Amino acid sequence: MTAQARRDSTTHPGYLLKRAQVALNAAMNAAFHPHGATLPQYAVLTALDEEPGLSNAELARRAFVTPQTMNQVLRELEQRNWVSRHPHPAHGRILQADLTRDGRQTLRACHQAADAVEERMLAKLTPAHRQQLTTALRTCIEGLSQ
Repeated sequence: MTAQARRDSTTHPGYLLKRAQVALNAAMNAAFHPHGATLPQYAVLTALDEEPGLSNAELARRAFVTPQTMNQVLRELEQRNWVSRHPHPAHGRILQADLTRDGRQTLRACHQAADAVEERMLAKLTPAHRQQLTTALRTCIEGLSQ
């Protein structure tokens, strides 16, 4: 294979997005650690804050994990008294989850930590570049969702 035919993966957007995702996940997990939380737990707490009463399956989709993994995440959140679960009024086998007072406090602390990580990630971008990045990422998502 010639040097010209060789592919440099470090210049491809997909590779760069994956590297950014890995770096962001690591930074978020490190920022949440002092609060006793993980990134999947933060995703669940955020989803329940936005829409109380979500089921295991709905939470799994929002947190990008399997339903089996979500069961474990919810058990951990219940043990920490950050989430409570109760049967769905119309579908008794479905458990709905809600934030507790402790869960809301943890979420507030994690929001501050997440904001600090995001600001660190975007610090060298101007406001216009930040908007362009957001628009470009939404366009990429839309392109792959069709």
